[in-house]
Amino acid sequence: MTQTTHTPPARMTWDARLWGALLVVCGVIFLDGLDVSMVGMSLPSIGADLGVSLSSLQWVVTGYVLGYGGLLLLGGRTADLLGRRRVFLIALAVFAVVSMLSSLATNPELLIAARFVKGIAAAFTAPAALSIITTTFHEGPDRNRALSIFTTCAASGFSMGLILGGALTEVGWRWTFLMPGPVALIVFLFALKLIPNSPRDKAAGGYDVPGAVTVTGGMLSLVYAVVGAEHAGWVSVQTIGLFVLSVALLTAFVLIEQRTKHPLVRLGILRAPALRRANLAILTVFGAYVAFQLIGTMYLQNLLGWSAFETSLGFLPAGLLVATLSPNAGKLADRIGTERMIVAGMALFVVGYALSLRIGPESAYFATVFPTIMLIGLGFAIAFPALNIQATNGVPDHEQGLASGLFNTSNQVGGAIVLAIVTAVISGRSAGVTSPEGMLSAYKPALGVVTGIAALGLIIGLTGLRGLRARREAEAAEAAQLEAVQRELAAEEMEPAVR
Repeated sequence: MTQTTHTPPARMTWDARLWGALLVVCGVIFLDGLDVSMVGMSLPSIGADLGVSLSSLQWVVTGYVLGYGGLLLLGGRTADLLGRRRVFLIALAVFAVVSMLSSLATNPELLIAARFVKGIAAAFTAPAALSIITTTFHEGPDRNRALSIFTTCAASGFSMGLILGGALTEVGWRWTFLMPGPVALIVFLFALKLIPNSPRDKAAGGYDVPGAVTVTGGMLSLVYAVVGAEHAGWVSVQTIGLFVLSVALLTAFVLIEQRTKHPLVRLGILRAPALRRANLAILTVFGAYVAFQLIGTMYLQNLLGWSAFETSLGFLPAGLLVATLSPNAGKLADRIGTERMIVAGMALFVVGYALSLRIGPESAYFATVFPTIMLIGLGFAIAFPALNIQATNGVPDHEQGLASGLFNTSNQVGGAIVLAIVTAVISGRSAGVTSPEGMLSAYKPALGVVTGIAALGLIIGLTGLRGLRARREAEAAEAAQLEAVQRELAAEEMEPAVR
């Protein structure tokens, strides 16, 4: 009886060029964090300057998220087909140009349109960047280390965006839209020299344009239905019609993927339990946080009278925690596994958001908001790197773009849907309200929704822990059975000698 053993790949040598390539692709996630946090800080100023209501203002964020999330799957597929370097460079150049043009928008429609196009560009850079990492670094300690650095750059971008967003908004909110453009151009110039060329996969097939159209249209319809329900009514023809259209388009997407020769998403990839859990969990993580940032920004600025810069400092500790602790996440994953890290991070989110329900009209920041900020930072430092690792482990190189696209899509779709729900809750309860007590009566139910979304993420994480226990029991039973067989064979070999 022979037993096959899996020999892990040798540890890689991290030379200067490898470090350079890693840091350049990390620049994309740095930009993403920078952009999200800067725009979040400037929303109240944009609303006041352009005369935009809350339900319309949230589209400044949602427009970017939908362009990003709607075409991420196509972006990941394109990276696999055309070559990761080529897609990375083209999309990054578009991101830079649109960033600078969006700062010139004179009305909310142009601003939202620019944000949507910018999100589309990010939909091609993000999966290309992540798949460059996962195909460059061997699965195991090297990849875990690289993904931990990737997460650290995201947190650093977010932290930097908070400071810059708060400071630049004091000068003028347009500067927060302009700033990512020059940074993207710098990353582009370094990428030209440092990103290795990846050949075009000529055997991978073609594109699935119908799939991309139906999945993007389905998500747009869903979010617009939730946002528009505030004015049209939840049982109106418009709202129900949009929900029906969303279900029809998403159903059509699944049918297309099952029958097309070159699907945008090979549905079989979703049979992997770890990948499926990672995607569902990140949907709740990003959705809850984007909604919380909107509520927190409005609470600090509109209710407590903080400036945009003071608000940015209030959120900063979370980003600093992630930037400080994330580099060690890879080692922690090697030691205890991603499942335990995810459960721990999700539990911190639930406690943190639940504590935010204690806010009052004159709450002291350090007594109420600060504990939530710290717990959110710890949760991200532990859970986000683990989810990145879990979403790409075990996936062959030719589908790393797809796996990366799926993960980032779940991330952005979660943000769009939860933000739309929370905005609808706040708008529905704050119409015509000006008193602090009235505003709190709108914010607290919205925070309750955020806490519930985080609790759902914890439940998803716990199912992974249960699956881990079952796998270990199965492995122990298999080992015991193998040991029994070996003892039996040894006894049979000794029997002639005894005779």
